[in-house]
Amino acid sequence: MNIIDNDLLSIQEARILVENAREAQKKLAAFPQKKLDEIVERMVEEIDKHARELAMMSSDETDYGKWQDKYVKNKFINGYLINRLRGKTYVGIINDDAQSKTMDIGVPIGVIIALCPATSPASTTIYKALIAIKSGNAIIFSPHPRAKNTISKTLDILIRAAEGYGLPEGALSYLHKVTPSGTSQLMNHDATSLIMNTGVPSMLKATQMSGKPVIYGGNGNGPAFIERTADIKQAVQDIITSKTFDYGVVSAAEQAVVVDRCIASEVKREFQSNGAYFMTEEESQKLGSLFFRSDGRANTEMVGKSAQQLAKQAGFNVPDNVLVLISEQKYVSDTNPYSKEKLCPVLAYYIEDDWMNACEKCIELLISERNGHTLVIHSTDEAVIRQFALKKPVGRVLVNTPATFGSMGATTNLFPAMTLGSGSAGVGITTDNVSPMNLIYIRKVGYGVRKTEEIRNGVLSEEALSVDGAAQSTAYKVEDIELLKSILKNAIEGH
Repeated sequence: MNIIDNDLLSIQEARILVENAREAQKKLAAFPQKKLDEIVERMVEEIDKHARELAMMSSDETDYGKWQDKYVKNKFINGYLINRLRGKTYVGIINDDAQSKTMDIGVPIGVIIALCPATSPASTTIYKALIAIKSGNAIIFSPHPRAKNTISKTLDILIRAAEGYGLPEGALSYLHKVTPSGTSQLMNHDATSLIMNTGVPSMLKATQMSGKPVIYGGNGNGPAFIERTADIKQAVQDIITSKTFDYGVVSAAEQAVVVDRCIASEVKREFQSNGAYFMTEEESQKLGSLFFRSDGRANTEMVGKSAQQLAKQAGFNVPDNVLVLISEQKYVSDTNPYSKEKLCPVLAYYIEDDWMNACEKCIELLISERNGHTLVIHSTDEAVIRQFALKKPVGRVLVNTPATFGSMGATTNLFPAMTLGSGSAGVGITTDNVSPMNLIYIRKVGYGVRKTEEIRNGVLSEEALSVDGAAQSTAYKVEDIELLKSILKNAIEGH
C-alpha cells in the first residue's frame, strides 16, 4: 500500500511541477538576455561556495569515484562554462545580417525535464540548470535515486539564489517524491517540451516513448588509437590521466586502447612505467565476470572503484602504485565484457597491423554500444587523422588529448559540457556538446529584397530562352534529315 501511495504522490507532484513550470516559463520568456545573465551569475556565485561540500557529499552518498575529482568537475562548470556563456546571446536577436537583410531570433524551447547520473550528480545538475536558465527555459529535475540528497541540495542552493534575484517561482524545480511513475509523468506531460537524459540508460526507453525530443548523453565505448607517428610517452600519460580521473566514471573516458603493431612493445613498456598493470588471462576472466549481472545489466558495485578495490573483488591483488588494469584482447563481441563500457579504471588492449585495421577495430568497438560517443586518436599524421574523422560512426573525434578532459571542453575548444550527445546511431537529437543553442528554436526573419514582378519576369525569360533553344535544336534536326534524304537520292540515281 505504501508503494502505491508513493506512486500517486509522485505523479501528483509531477503534474503540479510541470504546470507551475509552464506558467513560470511564460514569464521567463519575456526576460531580456541581460536579466537572465544576472540570474545565472548569481547562481554560479552562490553554488561555487559549496563546490567542495557537494563533491564530498556526492562521493559519500553514491560510493562512486573520488571527491577530489568531483570537486574539479564542479569548479570546471563554475569556471569554464560560465566564462563561455558570458556575453553570449541566446534569446532575442542572436544574429542580424544587415547585408542579406535576415535575422535569427532565439526562442526558448519551453519546459525541460532533466535526468542526471549518479556518477557526476552535482556538476551535471549545475551545468543543466545554468544552460537552461541562460536560454530562458524552465527546467525540472528528477533526481537519481542513488544521488538524491546531493542533487536535491545542489538544487536548493541554486533555486534560492535564482529566485532571490528574480527567477519566477517554479522555473527551476525538482521532484521530491521520486518514483519511476512520477518521472514518467514529468516526461509525458503535454507541457513538457524536451527531455535531457544524461547517463541514465535505464530510462532511455521511457524517454523515447514519451514522443518528446530527447537529448541523450549515453553510454561511451570510446577507443583510443595510438598510431605509429604518435608521441607515445604523451599518449600513454593522457590515457592513464583520463581513465583514472574520478576512477573512470566519465562516459567519454577511454574504454579500449588500439595500438599500431610496430610500436606495441614500446607502448606496453610505457604503460607499465606509468602505473598500468597487464592482467593475466585468468585475472582478466575473473574480473570480467563481475562487470555485468546475469540479466545483462551493469554491476553498479564495480563503478568508480580503484584498481586495488577491483582486483580484490576479483580475487587477486595488485601493488599500491597500480592506477589502471589492462586486459589484452583480440576480438570484439557481445559476450566479451571488455568490448563494452566499463566505468572504472580498466582498459581493453588491442594490437593491429596498421591504421586501416585499427580503423576497423575502432568501428567495431564503437558500434558495440550503438551510441557512437567519443573516439581518440594519438597521431601526427594528418592524413590518417582525417580518415578517422571522416569514417567513424561517432559523436566527437579527439586528437592528441585525454578523452575525459577533451570531450568536456577542458583541454579542447569544444563547448564546456557535462552532457555529450551520442546520437550518431539515432539515439537523441544531437551529437553536440550540449549548449544553450540546443535548447532554443531559431525564428527566421527575412526582409523583402525583390519584387514578385522581378521573379515572374526572370522565370518567363528563362522559359523563353529554353523554348527558343528547343526550337533551334529541332530546326537543326530537320536540316540534318533533309541533307540525309538528298544524299540517299543522289546515291540511288547514280547507281
